[in-house]
Parts: sequence; C-alpha cells; structure tokens
Amino acid sequence: MNPFQKNESKETFFLPVCTEEVPPRPPSLPKDPPPKICGSNYPLSIAFIVVNEFCERFSYYGMKAVLTLYFLYFLHWSEDTSTSVYHAFNSLCYFTPILGAAIADSWLGKFKTIIYLSLVYVLGHVIKSLGALPILGGHMVHTVLSLVGLSLIALGTGGIKPCVAAFGGDQFEQKHEEERTRYFSVFYLSINAGSLISTFITPMLRGDVQCFGGDCYALAFGVPGFLMVIALVVFAMGSKMYKKTPPEGNILTQVVKCIWFAISNRFKNRSGGITKRQHWLDWAAEKYPKQLIMDVKALTRVLCLYIPLPMFWALLEQQGSRWTLQATRMNGNLGFIVLQPEQMQVLNPFLVLIFIPLFDLGIYRLVSKCGINFSSLRKMAVGMILACLAFAVVAVVEIKINEMAPPQPGPQEIFLQVLNLADDEVKVTVLGDENNSLLAESLKSFQKMPHYSKLHLKTKSKDFHFHLKYHNLSVHTEHSVEEKNWYSLVILEDGKSISSMMVNDAENITTNGMTAVRFVNTLHKEVNISLGTDVPLNVGEDYGVSAYRTMQTGEYPEVHCKTEDDDFSLNLGLLDFGAAYLFVITNSTNQGPQAWKTENIPANKISIAWQLPQYALVTAGEVMFSVTGLEFSYSQAPSSMKSVLQAAWLLTIGVGNFIVLAVAQFSSLVQWAEFILFSFLLLVVCLIFSIMSYYYVPIKPEDIQDPVDKQILHIQRNMINLKTKNTKL
Repeated sequence: MNPFQKNESKETFFLPVCTEEVPPRPPSLPKDPPPKICGSNYPLSIAFIVVNEFCERFSYYGMKAVLTLYFLYFLHWSEDTSTSVYHAFNSLCYFTPILGAAIADSWLGKFKTIIYLSLVYVLGHVIKSLGALPILGGHMVHTVLSLVGLSLIALGTGGIKPCVAAFGGDQFEQKHEEERTRYFSVFYLSINAGSLISTFITPMLRGDVQCFGGDCYALAFGVPGFLMVIALVVFAMGSKMYKKTPPEGNILTQVVKCIWFAISNRFKNRSGGITKRQHWLDWAAEKYPKQLIMDVKALTRVLCLYIPLPMFWALLEQQGSRWTLQATRMNGNLGFIVLQPEQMQVLNPFLVLIFIPLFDLGIYRLVSKCGINFSSLRKMAVGMILACLAFAVVAVVEIKINEMAPPQPGPQEIFLQVLNLADDEVKVTVLGDENNSLLAESLKSFQKMPHYSKLHLKTKSKDFHFHLKYHNLSVHTEHSVEEKNWYSLVILEDGKSISSMMVNDAENITTNGMTAVRFVNTLHKEVNISLGTDVPLNVGEDYGVSAYRTMQTGEYPEVHCKTEDDDFSLNLGLLDFGAAYLFVITNSTNQGPQAWKTENIPANKISIAWQLPQYALVTAGEVMFSVTGLEFSYSQAPSSMKSVLQAAWLLTIGVGNFIVLAVAQFSSLVQWAEFILFSFLLLVVCLIFSIMSYYYVPIKPEDIQDPVDKQILHIQRNMINLKTKNTKL
C-alpha cells in the first residue's frame, strides 16, 4: 500500500522537504537501537510526534474556528474586512511552508526547525490571546496585537508544516515500509481528530463562558495556545529518541535556478543562426545535469494542470468565513442540541472521516465494476462540480434568509415604533413639515406598535414633531432623528401628564446568532441585573435605558436583580436565536417588580440544519479533488521533484485564499450574488481543467524512474528472461 494514498483534506504530507541529488550524509543514529512500542517495529519516538501533531492541529483549528466572529464582534470590523483578513491569514499560512522547508533542508534540519518555529508559534498565541482582553488597551492596541499574533502563528504553523510528517517518516528504517504506511494513516487521523474536537469545543469556550461582560474570546484563544505549549513540550521530550537527519540542501532552489537559467540562456541566444532545441528547458544543459532537466520537464507538465486549481480552494476555504457569517443569521436550536454558528465547521472533518472510506471502498469500486474509466483527473473535475453545486445551495439558503430577515432602513429613511408606558390609552401622531399626518396610532397602556413603521426624510437628519393625546391633554414634543437608524418613541407618565423620550435602536444588531436584551427601568431606584456575566447590567432610575447586552439563547425564568434596599427576580422567558428584546421593569402589582417583554427584532426562522447539504456537497468535492489530486501529483512526478510539487500544491491553496480576499474587498455584489459568482467561476475553471486534462498524457511510472532504478529493473527483467529460457531448454 502506498503511504501517500490517503491524505487529509486540510493539509498534505508531501511537502517541500526533498533533497538534492547527492549522496546524503548518514543520520545521527543513537548508539543503541531506538526503543520500540510494545515490542513492535514502530519506534517509540513516533508517539511523541503523533501527540504533537494532534495538539498542534487542535491549537490551529480551534483558534481559526472563532477568528471570523472575533473580527466581526470584538474588533467591530465589517463582514468584508473580517473575511479579507481571515483569508489573508489563511493565505500566509500556505506561503510560509516554503520558508520552513528552506530552513529545514538548507540550514537547521527538521528537528531544530520544528523546535524554534514552535516557540514562534506559542509566542503568536500568547500575543493573540492578550489582544482579546478588553481591559488591555483600546481598539488600536487590540488590532495591533491581533495582527502581530496572527503573523507569528502563520509563520509558526506554516514553517513546521513541511517538517513534522516527514520527520516522523525519517524515524523508520527502510525495511519497515509497511509500518511507515500505517504511521501516516495514524498521523492523518490525529490531524482530523484535533480539528474535529477543537472546532466543537472552542466555540463553546467563546459563547458559553462569559468574561469581562461578554463572550470570552481570550479563553477561546488561550486554550488553543496552551495546547500548542503541550505540543512543544511533548515533542521536545522525545529528543533523545529521534533519528535526526542533517540538512541536505533544498531541491526547490535547484529547480528555480534551473528554470531561470534556461529562460535567460534562451533569451541570450535568440538570434536566428543558433540551432533550436527540442524543449525550452534544454537551454539549461550547459550548466545543469540531464537528469535534473528531465525531472523539471516532468514537473512543469503537472504544474500546468495546477493553474486552474486555486479557484476550487477559493470556494472550499470560505467555510470558516462566509459560511460562518451565514450561520449567525440562522437558528441553531436543533431540539436535541444547540449549536453555535462556528460549530457547523465541525461537519467538514467529521464528513471527511466518513467519506474517504465510503468513496475508496464503495463508490469508486462500484464505478469501476460498471466499466467506467474514472481516472484521477476525472475525479478532480467531478469534485469541482460538487463544489459548484454546494455554492448554488449556499446562494439559495442566503436568499431564503434574506426573505425572512427584517427590512433595513435605506438612505433618508428611518424605522420608528412607539411604546406606551402610561397608565391609559394614548393617541400618537407624527407630523410632517406642513403639519400633515405621517403616522397616527392609538396605543393602550403597555402596548407597542405591532411593527416598525418606515418614515422618509428629505435630508440625512430631521426634527420630527409629535402630537400626543392623553385623556383631555394634548402634548406636543419634538425629537431629532438621523437616516438609516431604528428608533423607539417611549411615552412616559409625568405626574398627571405624559412626556416622551426617543431611544436609538441602532444597536439592534444581534451578535453571534445569539440574542440581545435591553431594559427600561420605571422604578425610582437604580437596578443592577445579573445576566450570567461577571459584570452586572446597570439601569438608572426613573425610565433609565440600558445598552444592549448579548446573551445565550434559552429559558430565563429567574434573573436576579438588586436595588439599594431590595432583591428580586425577573422572569424573562425564552430568549431565541437572533432576536432583540426590550424589557420594561415595572412595579404596578402587589407581586413585586415585573418585566414587560417586547420583541424588537424577530428571532431567526431558518434552521442551521439547512447548511448540512452544502457541507456534504463541498466535503465530497474536497475528498474527490484534494486526496485524488495529491495521489495524481505523486504518481506523475519524479522522486526528486515530489517535494517541489507539494510546495506548488500548497501555493494553490494560498492563491485561492487571496482570490476570496480580493473579491471581498472589491466586489459590490450582495452576498447571494457573490456565492453565485464563485459557483459560476469554478464551473468555467472546471471546463478549462477538463479540456487540459483531455490532452494530458499520463506518464507511466517507469518513465519517471531514476537511472539507477531503471538499471535495476532492466537487470531483473533479464534475469526473468534467462530463467524462462533455461526452463524451456
């Protein structure tokens, strides 16, 4: 079995760690044979490497799971900016492996590179966690710390990416090829296990634990950072058991130099009198050996097929950004479990673990028995089509969410509702510039308008005149408003008369798919309300209005409240996903203070379960595209070029993230149209890739063997022929 046949969907084991074509220096072996696991042929050292990888992947994916919401709700960036920075970070994580491979192969070796860059990794987590502490500086400090921390994390995770898996493979002797194969399978499982567990747990640390009066992002980043510390400690503990191969030079540098010399040499000899050569890389023959040139030729043939690939990654990588933002506007209550928006990402590694054996042992074999030639390139094309369908489904879900979402005020528009907190009916009239009636509503005591009413302004701001009729009294009042805002006109008792106040509901934006509450206190005493956070919500006396506070959804039958001389509880009832509530604290009965509940923004109606089809489609596409693509690349590249090819594979992921960044920053499309655009672009790219694949002639394994391997194979065949002749004789 090929140890590289199964590859995890998020990373790859074939990374730029290959060597030059010179005899390698002998590794620094321990004096005694390395200890084995329970008498088997598995070195004990790989246990430290596998545990290290599990903790590191927990650290990386756990941090990344809450990153988009951190940008959006802690740093208060826009959705487009949050998406752009998220994908810029992703892109950097896939460019830095080139640097890590160069350091490991040309300077420090794999072991020291992993140790030193893991220290950088840990430092990045520490700085990132400090940037999530509300008490540490202002917005600028948080932004700078976050960006510095993410840069160090990208350098750390990308730098060790090409080293860890290959370093584990180095621990095995050549005669234990089967054990090495199983090691890569266990290594792969540790990656997906770390991703699966962290993607589920970290959002719970963010949402279920409250600190500093809100979501605990510091804890959500701190725990993954602590897991990275454990990863570093565990890896260092096995130091004396490791087989440490010294640096042997980086083949990627040789490839780049060979290509550059061929291009420059061809440019210098472009006159008509010079004999043409069969291939443009043959112009490097004056400086580089023939075998290297032949290997680079085989490499460039595969790299041409890589040109369309970034568009697939541009779609796949949006699970942690655009799809998570979509989930914040959906209802996460599934009945048997309540999911946070970012927890839906756990479906990807979970489905990967299911789909890989399902496709390998079931679907591919069934297709083969039907007589269909389902080649690697055809599988990759089908994977692209599945990703196209996934984004078509995303667009449909987005349209349905928009249809059920409350309308938003546009330019020179406001939304207004009226709440009557007086003890009797009040008639409210909104007057225009010519004293004409723009809105007239009669409201009974403790009643509000059934919905917001849209009012048009002729300018960006305006003073509205209100006529209030209460019993035999007529009260005229005036309030200023600004465009694109939500307002609540609250009518108050003022002795035997009434008055009013205008409350800006611009904060009526719920966060994280949670729920938002605010309070109006009609009591003559200040009230402190404990909402499950370490900082109580303070509401001033005599119609004081609090700010909005986000809370977890659920039932709240008893919320503890305290005044200077009394303690009491309020029943807030069910707080649903995405809703915004206004509670009026009154004491008009003998039962003590009560809470009158109104819903300003309705709860999310679409269930988060509707994201399941899109996750299933894109994960199936990932399995067919990513795993198959790596198998194809490995089979088509010479042994000396396999690491370079994997470096190029990682670069396609980085370029895909950059595409999302560019579209998020410069596209003015609404979100559902942007999803359709990505689906259409990938469909076009799939067509181009299919045409390129049709004309691609696969290389047979014997055509890319090294000369020594070919000579051995030739001798073996001659021996077989000789035996056959002797038998006939």
